[in-house]
Amino acid sequence: MTSRVLAGTEVELNEEGFFVDATQWTDEMATELADEWGVPTPLTEQHWQVLHFMRQEYFEKGTGPTVRKLGKSSGVSVKELYQLFPKGPAKLAARVAGIPKPRGCI
Repeated sequence: MTSRVLAGTEVELNEEGFFVDATQWTDEMATELADEWGVPTPLTEQHWQVLHFMRQEYFEKGTGPTVRKLGKSSGVSVKELYQLFPKGPAKLAARVAGIPKPRGCI
């Protein structure tokens, strides 16, 4: 694990860059993380819709949703997800949303 300062707050990330404690995340951190991980910025309303959906699913179910679940339930199509988060929507969105890597992600 490593400590990093994001939006002025020290947070713990695992070796893959995922938050260890999802409660440390803030919206301000998302912009920094998006820039770092190659997400097209500025973050749009659709980005925020996906990020907040990811967090809601994580806190309700203990894991982030898969791409398929995101496409069916977030209000953003799978095609749009790949445009918003081009290097693997579920994994990349989880990083930017400050939650652990979803189960099933390689």
